[in-house]
Amino acid sequence: MDELGYIHQLIVPFFGHELTFNIKVIAMVWIVMAILIVFALFTTRNREMVPGRMQIVGELLVTQLYALTEDALDEKLGRKLAPMICALFMFLVMSNYMGVIPFMEEPTKDLNVPLSLGIMGFVIAHFFGIKKKGLRAYVKGYMEPFFILLPLNLIGELAKVISISFRLFGNIMGGSIIILVVSHLVYSLILPPFLCFFFGLFVGTIQAFVFTMLTIVYVSVQIK
Repeated sequence: MDELGYIHQLIVPFFGHELTFNIKVIAMVWIVMAILIVFALFTTRNREMVPGRMQIVGELLVTQLYALTEDALDEKLGRKLAPMICALFMFLVMSNYMGVIPFMEEPTKDLNVPLSLGIMGFVIAHFFGIKKKGLRAYVKGYMEPFFILLPLNLIGELAKVISISFRLFGNIMGGSIIILVVSHLVYSLILPPFLCFFFGLFVGTIQAFVFTMLTIVYVSVQIK
């Protein structure tokens, strides 16, 4: 079980400091993006009125996610953010599925990936919140119903980023640890493959959907 704590690191000196990069996570992220680009090319190539299988899958994903985004937000903002929401969901789903593929790992089990996506959602939500309400009304909202609640309201907003990030990280990392431990206990016989598919496909899909929906909800809360 030595691989549980082993990290492939690249340490780069930077003006007297050291920048540490997890090489395997970076590679997995690029592989996920490459797979999604290939998927997009196949689903959009030779589009027809009677769609093929790949086109059906692509259209189903896009239409459902567009509908969810527009239901939570107004139509104009929904159409503006729907491409980002589609990309976020498909990136998370594919990232969580990587653990099912031999010799691959889920990039989402590294905290930096879900945390960066959580920060991205936080910035987008507050950007559109300020744009919708105006800076004065936006700041005033954190002082309601009393001025003394300002620190608590700020902590609550920061807690959203921590909550959404650690939820995804905890589920994916927890699943990986369970699979690894059980594999060593039963010598990788019958049970681990079923666990791998359960955590990789079922739990991975659910967690990607939850993360995406919470991002939409956070934006919706800020603009209303």
